[in-house]
Amino acid sequence: MKAFAPGSVTAVFAPAESGDESMGASFAIEDGVVADVRPADEPAVAVDGEPTDFEPVELALDALDVAAAVDLASSVPIGCGFGASGAATLATALAANEAFDLGRTREELVAVAHRAEVAAGTGLGDVFVQEMGGLVVGDGRDRWRVGTDAPIEYDSFGGIATEEMLGDDELMARIERAGTRTLDALPADPSFSELTRAAWSFAEATGLPTPAVREAVASVENAGGLASMAMVGETVFAVGVEGTLPDRTRICPDGASLR
Repeated sequence: MKAFAPGSVTAVFAPAESGDESMGASFAIEDGVVADVRPADEPAVAVDGEPTDFEPVELALDALDVAAAVDLASSVPIGCGFGASGAATLATALAANEAFDLGRTREELVAVAHRAEVAAGTGLGDVFVQEMGGLVVGDGRDRWRVGTDAPIEYDSFGGIATEEMLGDDELMARIERAGTRTLDALPADPSFSELTRAAWSFAEATGLPTPAVREAVASVENAGGLASMAMVGETVFAVGVEGTLPDRTRICPDGASLR
């Protein structure tokens, strides 16, 4: 049984009071992860056919109490700010539910994937965006979707370890201040251009942009577009340009689904 979950990019975020979610603004993209789940004697995970350890996926299988072989095919870079771990975990949960006839609701499966991501230290809410699709804004309690399928360009230079970042108290304090300030000033239903402009101010306030990220953002701005940094990854996304960055996709208006 196969399921697909879109990748997602967090543009702005701040820790929520619950500690296991975040408030922010993110968007799903058409590129993502397909999980092929089959019953097996022992749980096993592979990425593009290569066996690997993938903690959130393994935790989700354990929570669902199934032994499965999971083959993940990703069309987004892993560990670079595209929510690949969340997409893989959500797609696995959806596919496992069908493969093993578990009868879980979609809400229950999203919760399983989210808890697995939190326990693994790989995300604080990507799966909610990937379940909904579109541009998603949340205040830590509620989330609402802004419908758009805007084209975007992106370039990725590498990853930033999410688990290490979430454990850096000084950095997280900066992110909380800058993220809260940015989200308070953002319209409830921002356009993608409004979000991107606000996101770059937020990124600069965190101190996270690397020289490669700054150079890519400057090239987009010189071409008349807007750009910012994916949270968290050494990745730049842009709107309002064509052919400035090497990769192109669209915001995915639909959420995760069976294949």
